[in-house]
Amino acid sequence: MPTVKPSPDPTPHRAPHPTPHRALRRAGLGTVLAAAAVLAAAGAASAHVTVHPESYAEGATDGVLSFRVPDEEDTASTTEVQVFLPTDHPVLGVLVHPQDGWTAKVTTTKLKTPVRTDDGTITEAVSEITWTGGKIGVGQYEDFDVAFGQLPDDAGRLVFKTLQTYSDGKIVRWIEEARAGADEPENPAPVLTLTAAPAAPADGKNSESGAERVGAADAGDSTARGLGVAGLVVGVLGLAAAAFAVVRTRSARP
Repeated sequence: MPTVKPSPDPTPHRAPHPTPHRALRRAGLGTVLAAAAVLAAAGAASAHVTVHPESYAEGATDGVLSFRVPDEEDTASTTEVQVFLPTDHPVLGVLVHPQDGWTAKVTTTKLKTPVRTDDGTITEAVSEITWTGGKIGVGQYEDFDVAFGQLPDDAGRLVFKTLQTYSDGKIVRWIEEARAGADEPENPAPVLTLTAAPAAPADGKNSESGAERVGAADAGDSTARGLGVAGLVVGVLGLAAAAFAVVRTRSARP
């Protein structure tokens, strides 16, 4: 008796279509990874020695500069910080705020060009401040505050080259200056931007104190950081919305 062969299945074999739940889970994972990459890049860009506030008015008086020093090593702590102040456009009347656990050494230099002020002619200015004896642990930072009597009124910015020494002997030189139109250098020096001084009031009195200027600058810096974080959040939400739209489109197919 002849053997009857079964007829082939007329329906072609297809790979199982991913369920909406699985597709949504994949899309969500991609969104999380993209957001993590954006946040990591933002964090890496800000982990440098910086000066705060980022700007002051030309010739500003009675203010404070804060040098923020983060520890970027995985196993070593920061044990010494050296900040070099410009002497071609000197910062006058420098005073160092006491720092717990740290000892500050202030070095002055005779100016090539004396500076004339209302209080007389200045022939020397601080050129270097070195903090030793303390420690900045891994994953931590420290703010070193310096008060000034007067900023120069003939410069657009001030560059504060800084050396950071670690407990393992490594020295990071934050001395590179950024150039217009170029990428940020690997080890940028802290830079203070000097803006045009505001016009004096009609009565000739200065209506804004140094403390008010510091508060305004800090508020501007905080606003800029807030806008940056808000932008990251909006980007993450946009990626999530796109992923959800893709899932709905796939699930609607027959």
